Amino acid sequence: MAVEPPFTGRIGGDLSSGAAFVTGGTGFVGDRLVAALLARGRSVRGLARPTSERPAAAERLEWVTGDILDRDSLRRGLAGCSEVFHLAAYAKNWAKDPLLFFRINVEGARNVFEAAAEAGVRRIVYTSTAVIFGPTPRGTVGNEKMPRVTPRFLTEYEESKAVAEKEALELTSRGFPIVAVHPTRVYGPGKLTEGNSVSWMIDQYDRGRFPLLPGRGENVGNYALVDDLVEGHFLAMEKGMVGERYILGGENSSLKGLFQLVDELTKRSHVQVGLPRSVAMSYAALEKRKAEWLGVHPRITPGWVETFLEDWVYTSAKAERELGYRITPLKEGVRRTLDWLHRRRGAR
Repeated sequence: MAVEPPFTGRIGGDLSSGAAFVTGGTGFVGDRLVAALLARGRSVRGLARPTSERPAAAERLEWVTGDILDRDSLRRGLAGCSEVFHLAAYAKNWAKDPLLFFRINVEGARNVFEAAAEAGVRRIVYTSTAVIFGPTPRGTVGNEKMPRVTPRFLTEYEESKAVAEKEALELTSRGFPIVAVHPTRVYGPGKLTEGNSVSWMIDQYDRGRFPLLPGRGENVGNYALVDDLVEGHFLAMEKGMVGERYILGGENSSLKGLFQLVDELTKRSHVQVGLPRSVAMSYAALEKRKAEWLGVHPRITPGWVETFLEDWVYTSAKAERELGYRITPLKEGVRRTLDWLHRRRGAR
């Protein structure tokens, strides 16, 4: 396994000298955030489950074994910390028990917020998701104030995160110092977990193993480089207003356009085959039924397919204006990702 590259993003203003408490620090984005905090000379205390693969404890890095559903472990972890980055979530495309999404994403978030308030932290940056704002109508660029155009949620993840954020914003009216950030589709060098599925798709497409695109790959999404997102977390901690929401995204592109950048950068043509909606949904339904019968994780689910058959066109203008957030061009981000993927393959 190749060693993950160090965080290379821009660093914002000075943060408090107290320790930072990080949940989800063993995931794709959290791992990069922990590395960035340490690179700044910060002390970090991360919460990790016993089974999580984590970097070894070192100077200024301490791991507390626990879970966001375990309030005692949260209290132990938060002792002496001045700031909280809450990234932990159940972000997979399926769970045998759908209520797991709500236990982790809603109840777990509530536990973190309440334990952090008890500990007297100065600020909590809560990592929500841009999907809670819903798909965007054709020709519309969404922002933090856009009303959701459909009351239906496409996935349990989307619904549970919407419920969690509603609670978070209600808590700010009671004095909880919460700032919410909303990543779009994150990609870039780092752990190839389900949370980094865009990089996995880029890797598979580059290898010639991902020719089938839902629909014709023409629906548009917003793609954020992980280093930009990590920097956005720092900026939200330093400059974000309590009770406000900030979309941390990048450029808008169709899936077809994203893969065309891979063709351009690698100077190789790859096959792209549009998968009709009916075929994609039938296959996803079969995968989900197989998962329910056999307990195996599905490759895709109907909700996942529906997500890629909608437009998710968003702007980070508010974060750029109020926080100083900056976006790495998609072509440059894809180039960095491909360079890393090629090095990773060569190191195996």
